[in-house]
Amino acid sequence: MPEDVLEFAPSATLSMGVELEVQVLETVDFNLTQGASYLLEQIRRAKVAGDIKHEVTESMVELATGIHTRHDELLAELGALRDGLVAAADRLNLAVCGGGAHPFQRWEERRIVDNPRYRRVSELYGYLAKQFTVFGQHVHIGCPSGDDALYLLHALSRYVPHFIALAASSPYYQGADTRFATSRLHVVSAFPLAGHCPWVTTWDEFRAYFERMRAVGIVASMKDFYWDIRPKPEYGTIELRVCDTPLTVRQAAAIAAYLQTLARRLLRERHTLGGPDRYLAYAVNRFNACRFGFDAELIDAFDGARCRVADDILATVDMLAEDAVALGTGDALAELAAGVRAGMSGAGWMRERAAGDLSALVAAQAALWRGDGAPAGV
Repeated sequence: MPEDVLEFAPSATLSMGVELEVQVLETVDFNLTQGASYLLEQIRRAKVAGDIKHEVTESMVELATGIHTRHDELLAELGALRDGLVAAADRLNLAVCGGGAHPFQRWEERRIVDNPRYRRVSELYGYLAKQFTVFGQHVHIGCPSGDDALYLLHALSRYVPHFIALAASSPYYQGADTRFATSRLHVVSAFPLAGHCPWVTTWDEFRAYFERMRAVGIVASMKDFYWDIRPKPEYGTIELRVCDTPLTVRQAAAIAAYLQTLARRLLRERHTLGGPDRYLAYAVNRFNACRFGFDAELIDAFDGARCRVADDILATVDMLAEDAVALGTGDALAELAAGVRAGMSGAGWMRERAAGDLSALVAAQAALWRGDGAPAGV
């Protein structure tokens, strides 16, 4: 659909798709390599099924699933994409892993992929383009209309800290322990069109907003918005973008199932959104979740009530029991809840294994990505 029209193409309600940005590593000290193009050529020659493509630098690739309605089918496709990618990397003596940021790579060593869009990003954003070698999970949820998409986008804003904490797996950055559960989102926040969508609640309002932004030359397309949640009218979805790439595809699929189940509840109940004051505490809650993960304080913008993110996730999982039965996501949500109760996150797992040797940590991440056993929550 051409974006000069910006029509919202309806899609199957609660359908879902996942994109995972994955680290490409050499196998001497497990630093990032510049081997993405070689890896993708190997994937092409081996006729690996599925959508695996470039991202902004030569140290990363993106896996993208098809459209699914069931968690088990999504997990199966993610597993197949992972297996094909790992096999191709093995043939080149490379490795791949999850995690939101490589623990010790240096941003200035990265190389921008040679295509028009990424050259434009590099020209526009300078050194930020290379610093954007961070790795996220994006989850799309299908919506029947643009108005429904905007309702869901704003309704989900209250739960953004849940997804940050559940996926957090970037405690190390540029060789240092940041003391954050996720350092990745602060790289994204440096971009001028990051943050949250403005308070527009109908598709006509959104289209008018977009046209104003384009008319003054601020954006050329929807891809220029780096919002935490953005509508994708050409797919008929909203796209959640706050998650680090988890350390396992199992965790990635479970997080997508949680979003699908929560979306069902929100669209089914249709509580009032409460106006733009919904975002009063948004930046603080987002920051707290990045810093403290499950232990972060979550502030209700309307009544000032406070609770731990972990407690709010567990209460929400309980609230979603009926919706989980309807969607077949109960086992996935139970796995997430077990990890929360154990206080185990990807960031926690990484800190336990670092022991001063970040190369060994990344080697362990690569082993975990291959499907070697992981505790709940990772």
